[in-house]
Parts: sequence; C-alpha cells; structure tokens
Amino acid sequence: MSPSQHTYRSFATTAALLPVFAQPWWLDAVCPQGWEVVLAEKGGLITGVWPFYLQKKIGVSLLRTPVLTPYLGPVVFFPGDLSSSNRDGFEHEVITQLAGQLPGAQVWHLNLPPGLKQAGLFAGQGLRIGARQTFLLDLALPQEVLFQGFKESLRRGIRQAAHHYVVTNEPALLPRLHQFHKSTLEGKQQQQHHSEETLAALMAAAVAHQCSHLYAAHDLKGELQALLWNVWDGERSYYLMGARNPASDSHRAMSLLLWQAIKEAQARGNKYFDFEGSMDPGVERFFRKFGARRELYLVLQKEDSWLWRLKQALGR
Repeated sequence: MSPSQHTYRSFATTAALLPVFAQPWWLDAVCPQGWEVVLAEKGGLITGVWPFYLQKKIGVSLLRTPVLTPYLGPVVFFPGDLSSSNRDGFEHEVITQLAGQLPGAQVWHLNLPPGLKQAGLFAGQGLRIGARQTFLLDLALPQEVLFQGFKESLRRGIRQAAHHYVVTNEPALLPRLHQFHKSTLEGKQQQQHHSEETLAALMAAAVAHQCSHLYAAHDLKGELQALLWNVWDGERSYYLMGARNPASDSHRAMSLLLWQAIKEAQARGNKYFDFEGSMDPGVERFFRKFGARRELYLVLQKEDSWLWRLKQALGR
C-alpha cells in the first residue's frame, strides 16, 4: 500500500462528504488489480482527492472508471469560510494540483461526478471532453409535492402497483438481479461488463457499511417481478442497477421500487436522488416521468495508442 493510499484510507473514515463511489472499500471491491489515489494539501489539510484505477491491457496503459461505478474523479473539499466568488478558483487550483500527480496513461475514459465543470482545465491537458447525462431529483420538497411532480400516468401506475406487489429488502436475491440484468442487456445486444463475483463482493461491502438496499417486488402469489439496487452516501442516493423479471410484462413494479427508494432516501436526509442517468432513449423517457432535473457530467477521453484503436475497431 502506498503512503498516499494509507493516508486516504484514514482520511475517508472521517470525510463526511466523500461520495460512496470514492470510498476505499468500494474501490477494493471493483478494482481487482488494485487502485491508487493522489492528494492535494494546503496548510497541512487535505483539500482534494482523486482515486483512480490504472490498468494495463495488451501492453497499453488505461485510466478508466471501474465497473459498477457511475462516476469517479476529483473530489474537492471547500473551506467553510470560502466565499462563493472564490469557489471556482479554489476548485481549479485543487484539481490542477491533483491532475499533475496522475500517472501517464495512453488511454483515458473517466466519468467525472456531476457538478464538476472544469472543462477548460482538462481540455488544456490534451483530453477530449465529452458529456453524458443523469437525472437528479431534489428531495428538499415534501413527499406529497414530490409525488405530484411525477407524470400523471406514473402516479397512477404506482398507486395500482401498491395493491399488487409487496416490496422487501433482500440482498440475498443478488444472483437473480445478475440474471435479470444480463437478460435485459442481451435483449439490446449489449454485454455485461462485470462478473457475478465482483457484484457479490460489492454488495457484501456495501451492506457491511450500511449504505445499500436491494429492493424486491413480489406479486401477491410470491413471484419475483423486479429488483432495484440502491446505494447512498451522506448527500445522495443512487439507482445503481435494476431489472425486471424477463418473464414479466409489468413496468409498474419498477416504478414502485423507485418510489420506495426515493421515499427512504428522503427519510435518511439525502439531498438528491440520482437516477444514475442513461443515454438509452427508452430508459430516459422513463426517468423523465419522475420530474427530475437533467444534469450533464463530463467524460474525459484520450486514445494515444494505435494498438488500442485497432482493438476497438475490431471490437475485441
């Protein structure tokens, strides 16, 4: 273990604003080849961290977001007395210090956390700047106001579903989620990029740290209809993964599970529910029904390897 990682593991135990995806235990589960971190400091205090996953494949160095991890990038800790006019400059200074310590990599593909907008800084380092989207639901509103903000057809479907399904928290059903999710992707001619072993390791770690629910919807005959994996940190609750039983034709079960996750996130004191985005048109239409705000996040990309470009072109 490097000195930086040792310091970071200790720091993470008291850093209330550290996102769940940047927690050392999360990274241990999703980075089988190990992970590292760089730190920014000022006046003896840590002002920023940037955990990262560096791989090597076919002789090419890769800096990529790990599997099962929607976002991973720099996290800046602002002083409590910092004026709003100085926040951007402070963030730029800290991220510049962090980025300068990252190892050289021929290939980059990093999904940065929503809200990080220092695009000029990254473009100045020769990176291509892309964007993806998520949807954020502000949980500051009263529950009845949140519900009224949903599309009328969604509200009606949730009310109906409440009479037809029983919602439970059952982490032991993770293998079924793996199966349902794989079947969903295969129907879209897409591949699952994580193993069941990694999925199980992450679930075990998240449950141990008391920041995970696997919501299950059973019909009144006891048949499993849908599953939703929800994780959270101090500020946000995230829809990490979900899938319907391929043998079921009901969409209402998933709507009910999301509403359950949203209600419990609000009860915990989370500020936002993050639907964790999608560029899939069908999924996007579904998320829009919840009245959430569309939020773009940066994707840092670079491909300075002809061998990797050839691999990508061949689809291998």
